[in-house]
Amino acid sequence: MSNDKMVRLAGIIHESMVNGPGIRRVLFAQGCVHNCEACFNPETHSLECGELKDMDRLIEDINSNPMLVGVTFSGGDPFEQPEEFAYLAKNINKYGKNIWCYTGYTFEYILENIEKRCGWKDLLTNIDVLIDGKFIKTKADNKLKFKGSSNQRIINVPESLSVGKVVEIIY
Repeated sequence: MSNDKMVRLAGIIHESMVNGPGIRRVLFAQGCVHNCEACFNPETHSLECGELKDMDRLIEDINSNPMLVGVTFSGGDPFEQPEEFAYLAKNINKYGKNIWCYTGYTFEYILENIEKRCGWKDLLTNIDVLIDGKFIKTKADNKLKFKGSSNQRIINVPESLSVGKVVEIIY
């Protein structure tokens, strides 16, 4: 395995049922610039901490678990390592697993900056669902499914890109 296919992760949950529908692998990106008040994972903010993981080994391990219906990229913010997470998404999709991704950026901000930020287009076009927006403490609601605050949206990415506007999934 070559060192050029490494991703910096804060952690992994091997089987989760709370980070998207079904049994999922959750990869927590290391690195986040949003500094949301009352963040659930403040230890993921530093871009230097965490652990380097071989992406091909992660993909093999995900594919070897037939119970997994999908993978969720959380964080930190996967959009701070877009090329790495795009590589993971492309190669996980090959095995029929869906990809959910959390980000503090809004869908609109990503689209406005998609050509300016290396890897953003590749990442966005290889995920199925995007949960966008910063966590806002005053809008927090533990009754919400798959998101932490009411400003966040669960977005069907392929459909949104196809029709040119946000298509939300309601849970």
